[in-house]
Amino acid sequence: MLGVAVRQIERAEPAVIAALAGAGVATVHEAQGRTGSMGAGLGAIVPGAIMGGSAVTALCAPGDNWMLHVAIELMQPGDVLVVATTSPSDDGYFGDVLAEYVKQRGGAGVVLDTGVRDVAVLRAQGFPVWSRRVSARGTVKETLGAVNVPVVCGGQRVVPGDVVLGDDDGVVVVARRTAAAVLAEAQARIAKEEAMRARLREGAHTLDLLGLREALLQKGFRYVDGPVDPDTAGDI
Repeated sequence: MLGVAVRQIERAEPAVIAALAGAGVATVHEAQGRTGSMGAGLGAIVPGAIMGGSAVTALCAPGDNWMLHVAIELMQPGDVLVVATTSPSDDGYFGDVLAEYVKQRGGAGVVLDTGVRDVAVLRAQGFPVWSRRVSARGTVKETLGAVNVPVVCGGQRVVPGDVVLGDDDGVVVVARRTAAAVLAEAQARIAKEEAMRARLREGAHTLDLLGLREALLQKGFRYVDGPVDPDTAGDI
């Protein structure tokens, strides 16, 4: 569906979004069954940046960022601009001027399955951006796309209003309808990991804490004393 912009979208509760962002991308990814990650291809332009917000989506033609201008106008405080294209494009869709525009709209950050430019300025400002490439090559404003429609960004389907989180580990998407449940799982995981850290400080071993030692033995793994002759290692 091209040539349309949806003005009104539903968003998750701000407190839920903030708590998910605090839990971190890796924890949330694990908490929702190892799903939602946009993968290693999308990296943080500003190291150390942390982002969480509701997705406002822009579906653009390759080499054309017209729809970003439409989408940013519709952003509300706390939103994250998610940019996808109808076919792959590494052009620099986003730079310092649009970053200023997003900040004025109260946006929490931007995720682009494209290129970004003006990187030195973005880093100096600390503006949260995740992108697939850095490219000085600019874009035109000629072809209609769509705003606030479902898109695929970083290999993940993003529905407007979904929760989008970013940090140094990458970007993860949480469906709006499941955000509260995922948060509960993430908090349980954090508590479990903190208990594990306490046990490790007491001298415990991860093989025992995770129940992995018996599985090693069941698969035929053995501990031996002294050096192993590579010619006979298979007979041990």
